[in-house]
Formats: sequence, C-alpha cells, structure tokens
Amino acid sequence: MCGICGIFNYGSHEPVGTDLLQAMNDTLRHRGPNDEGCYTDGNIGLAMRRLSIIDIGGGKQPIHNEDRTIWIVFNGEIFNYPELKRNLVRKGHTFYTHSDTETIVHLYEEHGDDCVNFLRGMFAFALWDGPSRTLLLARDRVGIKPLFYSDTGKGELLFASEPKALLASPKVSRDMDLQGLDAYFAYGYIPAPLSIYKSIRKLPAGHVMKIGQSGSSIRKYWDLYFRPEHGKPESYFEGKFEEIFSEAVKMRLISEVPLGAFLSGGVDSGLVVAYMAEAMNGTPHTFSVGFSGNVGGYLDERPYAWMVAERYRCEHRELLVEPRVETILDDIVDSFDEPFADDSVIPSYYICEASRRDLTVALTGLGGDELFAGYERYLGFRISLLYDYLPSILSKGILAPIIDGLPELKNGHYTVNHLKRFVRASHLPLPERYARYVTMLNSDERARLYHPDIAETIDYRATEELMTGYFRADDNALDPLDKMFYQDIKTYLPEDILALTDRIGMRHSMELRVPFTDHVLMEMCATIPAEMKMKRMRKKAMLKHIASAKLPRPVLSHRKQGFASPMAQWLKTDMKSFSDDLLSCGGKDNGGILRKSEIRVMIADHMQGRELNDKRIFALIMFQKWFGSH
Repeated sequence: MCGICGIFNYGSHEPVGTDLLQAMNDTLRHRGPNDEGCYTDGNIGLAMRRLSIIDIGGGKQPIHNEDRTIWIVFNGEIFNYPELKRNLVRKGHTFYTHSDTETIVHLYEEHGDDCVNFLRGMFAFALWDGPSRTLLLARDRVGIKPLFYSDTGKGELLFASEPKALLASPKVSRDMDLQGLDAYFAYGYIPAPLSIYKSIRKLPAGHVMKIGQSGSSIRKYWDLYFRPEHGKPESYFEGKFEEIFSEAVKMRLISEVPLGAFLSGGVDSGLVVAYMAEAMNGTPHTFSVGFSGNVGGYLDERPYAWMVAERYRCEHRELLVEPRVETILDDIVDSFDEPFADDSVIPSYYICEASRRDLTVALTGLGGDELFAGYERYLGFRISLLYDYLPSILSKGILAPIIDGLPELKNGHYTVNHLKRFVRASHLPLPERYARYVTMLNSDERARLYHPDIAETIDYRATEELMTGYFRADDNALDPLDKMFYQDIKTYLPEDILALTDRIGMRHSMELRVPFTDHVLMEMCATIPAEMKMKRMRKKAMLKHIASAKLPRPVLSHRKQGFASPMAQWLKTDMKSFSDDLLSCGGKDNGGILRKSEIRVMIADHMQGRELNDKRIFALIMFQKWFGSH
C-alpha cells in the first residue's frame, strides 16, 4: 500500500524538476511512512511513498524489469501474484524481489496494456515504457484505490493518489469546478471523472489511461454485466458464493504485518470474520465502535459484534466515541482535499485511529449491500413498482399529501424521511426515480441554495446524468433492481464508500481490504437473479440464508445500522453550537457561493422536526470546512 505520484512532460523534452517531484511525494507521507523512492529519465518522473505490507525488506519502489527499460510505481495489493509469478518465471522472466508489484512489469512485457486483465486485487499504478516513451496509468476494476490526474494544457501531465500532491504544483489551478460543486450537493460526494477542481480529474474505476508524445487516451478495460441465470436453483448460487468468498477472504489474509477486521455487528462484516477465522491459524483481532452523548434512535450494534466475536473466539476490542467531531473535521477535510459528506467517515476515522495501534491491515464488510440488496432504497424502489398500480386519486390525491406533511420522528429514525422521499419521487420515470432516492438535494433545491449568478451556470441535467446514465445502460441489466445495483457499483461504491475507506485508512497509514469487492465474486453475483437477493420484501434474503449457518440468529434479524453516526440527533444537541457558529449565526464567508437564508431555513426545519436534514447540514458543514482551508 502506497502513495504514488509523477510528472510526464509528454509535449516536450523538458526534464522533470526533481524538487517539484519531491514536494509532491512529501504530501503523501501518511500513505507510506516506511519508505520512499523516485525515478527520473528526462521528461518523466515517478515517485512513491511506501507502507510495507509484503516483501518488507526487498519491495522498494520504483520497480523495474530485467533490463531497466520498464518502471512502475504501484499502490495496492495483487492477491493472485504468487500464481502470476510462477507462470512468468516459467516463461523465462527473472525476478529480483518477492513483491507483488514486480509481477506487473513482467506481465506488461508479455501482454502490454492488457496486463491489467490478469490482476486480482486493488490497485492504481503508473508504468513507464522507456522504449516507446509512453506512460500507462491504471485503476482497479471496482475503484478501491484512487488515481487523480491533471493536464496543465502545456504538454505536461501530473498524476497522484491524492489531489494534494497535484496541488503542490503551481501550474495546477485551484479554481473550483461548479459542476463538481453541484454533484457534491446532489450526492454528498463527487463522482468520477469530476473533482471539486477544474484542473483535476479522477480516472474512473476499471479504466486505463495511456499518454504518449501525441497526447492521451482513456479506455474502459472492465465492466460488470448483469446476466441472471434463471434456470439454476438457489443452492447452486449459494455454493458458488461460499466457494469464491472463502477464496477472496483467504487471499486477503496475505500479510507480513499485523492483520485484523472491523466488526460492525451486521451480516457482511460478520461473514468476513467467520470466513477469516476459518482460514487463519491464529486468533482474529476485531474492532467495533459505538457512540456516547445524546444519540436518539441510533442503534448500538456492539452487542451483536460481541456475539460474533465470542463465537469465533476473537480478540475483540470496542471504542466508544464522544460527539466532539469538530475536533477531527479539519483532519477529515485534509484527507479528501475536496468536500465529502458521508457521515460514516466519523466512526471510520475513530476506528482506524484506535485499531492502528495494533494493526496495519484490516478487512471490512463493505460492498455486500450493493451485491445483495442491503439498502433501504432498494426496498423502497421495489415497493414503488407496486405503488405504480394504485389509482392516481389514491396515490397522488390522498396518500402523497398526508405522508408529505408528516413530522419527522423525534428519535432520529429515518422511517418518515424514507416515506417522504418515496412519494416525492413516485411519479418519475424509473431512472429519475432512483436518482431522486440517492439525491441529497434535488435540482430545484440546489438552485435555491446557490447564489443566482452561480445557479445560472450549472448544467443540472448533466449532474443527474452522472447517475441515470448508468441506470439507462441498455447493454447491461434488464431487471430494475439490477439496474440500481449497477448504478451504485459504478458511482456510490467507488467514489463514496471506497474513497472513504482509502482516504481514512491511509490517513492512519492503514490498509483496508474489502473481500466483497473481489471482481471474481462480483461477476458471479451478477448472475444471481434479483428475486433471490430480495425475497418477499426481505433485503439480503440469500446472503442471510448463507449466513444463518455461520452467525448467531440475532445478528441476522436486528435492524441494520452499520458504521453510521447519530448525526441527526447530534446536530440538535451536542453539535448544535458548533453548527450554528459555522453556518447560521453570521457564519463564516463562503465566497458568496451559497445563500445563507436557505441554509437557515434548512437548519430550522431540522431543529423543529419538519424535515430530517442531517445529511444536508453535514454537507454544508464539510463544504464550509473545505472552503475555509483550500
């Protein structure tokens, strides 16, 4: 696990400045505190910071091939590298390290750009081909590892694991991308290829970028295709899942440093620990998090985590978080270099901070919801298909006005909020309906939030297309549920959940591994009919059936919470003064971008229980913190 960066003056022969390359690399020290390295050859420069996991003594990067004509800097882990290495040695390749990174340079010698097709793992890398004077950038299939780049427009391209390394160059503009801003207030994160900066883009998951003297090109090398095999029984799919998931977990136990797991008390993380315990010789180390303060209707899942830990004789520890989150927000903002508003970043930050004292690598259960219909919005969407059959006078004339006028629950539960979102989107076509389910502020609400001069410049339709474009992909899923899974796997999973996992883990110099995102597993799960995943309005029906043999019954049946925070209640109590000072009572300057009158209404509606606006308010907080620091 590393941080990588580099400069390629593809439009000229101007040598790369080593001072700038070093400055870029220094910003990534947290990603790799154990080692650093660089390589320059005229107009190309590669650099990296290393967190040593495999081949601690000999895996120093950049790594080269036998005749030093091909060089690579690499971030991630290739879990099938022992098999790849054996095959390459048989073909005559000579290895000088025991690291997984070196397999890529020899694969490139054999297969060129298609080397990515052989890799099973998480990765972002930059590979320099000296003879052809070309640079290959690649990001793993699902987007577990990030890769940002900036073309200065003068024949110079910079790349890095985080925007902060790019911003170390005075040639990379800090001007805000208003489309990126709009995407942020729509979804709480900024989907690829956008970023908050006009000058910086994200390489999308499953893509490679090739840069030569004539310019650059980007191509997709992998996609997930939903092709349900309806003629096969559930037992067939359950058997395949157990076979591949067991292998995926076992692969992710490869490590020369302390390794453990995050245990939320839910099915996904419980299954990871169950398979982990079966594959390990020693005792699994597990960690959980809970919250103190006024948490309202927040469900503390620590008792369920203890049930799993006791069943598998784990060495289990738990952390109790106090709601003084304002003390860590600056650190979180600095981790992302752009606004990011998923409040599960708070427990994730604390659990990484606490577990880093004992672990360098941790497995998590992220990704299971997208594969097996675990989110409430999937259930709501399925119900909406039935709701369509109700007479309009009943659905629109009677039910919708009643539900829309309901006050939010005082305990912070999202039940009424989900009902409101359901009826407000029920009249829309399916792609726009699901887009509305995942949208934090719709286009009208965002337009009111922005200063009028800014509101006029934004293409709201383009922001919506960041989601609906995947839902409408005609060559992919046919079942509406599969279309939702596909959209989330291409957007929410890589640029929210996995971005959070990478940035917060690396902030604490930790590597987080996610077995559910193993691409072989995901391809198999895409063949499971949707009706087996959600059965009789029961989310995760198949996965829970599989888990019933491995997890205590209460873990399967309790209300899902996961690594979320009680933000709705905190904003009314423990965080109220902080929020007021930052946003509403005069507040800090936001450059005239947002209208404070709209912010005050949003806060008042939340405080008085008319709307559950915690996600919107937290998004405003994180934007304000970012704006004040960038």
